[in-house]
Amino acid sequence: MTDGNRNIDEFEKSLSTTYRRVLWSRFVKGLKEYNLLSPGDKVCVCISGGKDSMLMAKLFMLLQRHSDFDFEVEFLVMNPGYNKKNFDLIKKNIKTLHIPAKFIKTDIFEIANLRDEKSPCFLCARMRRGALYNAAKELGCNKIALGHHYDDVIETTLMNMLNSGSFQTMLPKLHSTNFEGMELIRPMYFIREKDIKCWARHHNLEFIQCACKFTEKAKETALNSQRAFTKELIQELKKDIPQVEQNIFKSAENVTLDMILGYKDKGISHSFLDDYDNKK
Repeated sequence: MTDGNRNIDEFEKSLSTTYRRVLWSRFVKGLKEYNLLSPGDKVCVCISGGKDSMLMAKLFMLLQRHSDFDFEVEFLVMNPGYNKKNFDLIKKNIKTLHIPAKFIKTDIFEIANLRDEKSPCFLCARMRRGALYNAAKELGCNKIALGHHYDDVIETTLMNMLNSGSFQTMLPKLHSTNFEGMELIRPMYFIREKDIKCWARHHNLEFIQCACKFTEKAKETALNSQRAFTKELIQELKKDIPQVEQNIFKSAENVTLDMILGYKDKGISHSFLDDYDNKK
């Protein structure tokens, strides 16, 4: 079966050959190191339409061919209100990549922009997450896979420090607090964004960005997001500190509680003063 001059296995084949070390092996490493997948799981692979989630879908398709145990996958594309041009591109890529995806239509973009015209991003993200959990539950899934990668992790860690005054990172998996038995997983945790871009260019694939009306407006007025600023900052730091990306990532697993002013555990604040005198 072919799509034009493309063989149906072309995309998955490149993941197990040309991009085996930087994409496939790191995908498998994330799954194993953080115990993200178990026999009998039913995973909802969420496809936003961007390069990251589309690649994740292909990685899961390849994994189903080579896994040592059985698990199920549902590929889900949620349309939060994309314009026709962007949605047509998503559908084209889904067809080109031979992803057996289900589509769900919502009005999240419109609702988020109506309720908060100045900064709808937080509300939009929250609504999209809720819609995904509901859809995954209806499909009988117990896990939701998101396409966040290594660069997302280090950028989020640094953003929290610079903008929120807190040290917290993007975890590889989380139990849902509102949907019992549901777990969120990030199997692309060790994959670098530059390698995802290389894979996309290798196959001459074009993907959408965020594509919401607010983002488009921000581009027109040359507004830079905090994430874009953080990306640039990391690249600047890298010129003088070549290992800065790895150091940011490792810092989240090398926290020395004896040498910090305070921390929170299950919402309860703790200070270094709590047991300071007991450590004489």
